[in-house]
Amino acid sequence: METVVAKYLEAWNATDPAARKAAVAAIFTEQATYVDPLMAVTGHAEIDAGIAAAQAKFPGWVFRPAGPIDAHHNQVRFTWSLGPEGAEAPIIGFDVAVVENGRIAKVYGFLDKVPAA
Repeated sequence: METVVAKYLEAWNATDPAARKAAVAAIFTEQATYVDPLMAVTGHAEIDAGIAAAQAKFPGWVFRPAGPIDAHHNQVRFTWSLGPEGAEAPIIGFDVAVVENGRIAKVYGFLDKVPAA
């Protein structure tokens, strides 16, 4: 599951549109769903658009693992942080992903720390 999480975060960090689309296709099933407090999307195109929107809102920020990976059966949960490289991350969350044949089929995302509006 460590590889799945690493590839997932790579997709979120891929800023080149072609590389991001390829990363999304590699780690998500065709009809994968992603839901968090800010978006609910299905399929590669919508997931890619959601990632692009997050990158546009937080240009230059990167997603990093922020704790241990906990997995059993076909599911994994992990904490991540989002912030500028080399600085304390102002956003922290955790995701639970359901994996099918080595690719993510569902993601349930939660935000634990967000800056005040």
